[in-house]
Amino acid sequence: MEVLHALDSQVLIGLAAALIAIVAGAVFLFSSRKPASRACLDPEKFKEFKLVKRTKLSHNVAKFTFILPKPDSILGLPIGQHLSCRGKDGQGEEVIKSYTPTTLDSDVGYFELVIKMYPQGRMSHHFREMRIGDYLAVKGPKGRFKYQPGQVHAFGMLAGGSGITPMYQVARAILENPNDKTKVHLIYANVTLEDILLKEELDLLAKRYPDRFKIYYVLNQPPEVWDGGVGFVSKEMIKAHCPAPAADIKILRCGPPPMNKAMGDHLDALGYSAEMQFQF
Repeated sequence: MEVLHALDSQVLIGLAAALIAIVAGAVFLFSSRKPASRACLDPEKFKEFKLVKRTKLSHNVAKFTFILPKPDSILGLPIGQHLSCRGKDGQGEEVIKSYTPTTLDSDVGYFELVIKMYPQGRMSHHFREMRIGDYLAVKGPKGRFKYQPGQVHAFGMLAGGSGITPMYQVARAILENPNDKTKVHLIYANVTLEDILLKEELDLLAKRYPDRFKIYYVLNQPPEVWDGGVGFVSKEMIKAHCPAPAADIKILRCGPPPMNKAMGDHLDALGYSAEMQFQF
């Protein structure tokens, strides 16, 4: 009888252990699937999101806030990737252009785009005409850049104008992750002080993470009192403010085509291999 009792106890213990494993597995499966179910983007078809706020940042720049379907919804956009946005130009013809949100998936329920609206820009016309309550057609994610925490020791970033948006997205993701020790060195070029996008946000990152984030502003037309760079981004500026060539660093660049070309030439001349460079 004692033997049978012992066997029954072992069977019960085994069944209990199996039940716990099943429950734990179900919980893990549910929790691992939950973020995917909250993601709103579709890489194959456009989905529409409602504009709920429009904030003027300068004479030709505005921040557009779009609401997601549910308060806990996320875009589901991998760090360093971007969206395809569809609209109509001044002649009513369809136009599609890529943009990088300044928000992350940690910003639930909404996403934001900082848009510089050029006088002759076809998609610029669409954003200029958007009003609260209008919908924007979006598809994604897209892009060749895939960021993983700790994949490099340090990033150098060379940005011009609205090319700051993917840099800001990547920098935020790195700096706000307490387990990511990657350092970020940003050179950001503009024509005038008023042209600098996200300056308040960038300065806040530099103040909050002084050991991990360094920023150097360059202006083609600086004010009378100015302690940043003057003119165009040079090889000397890159050498002074970006990590030196090494196997565990990468230099990212995003800006107008002439700037991208010039930065590529500078990086080649300074000894950065193709593997150390990436252009958005």
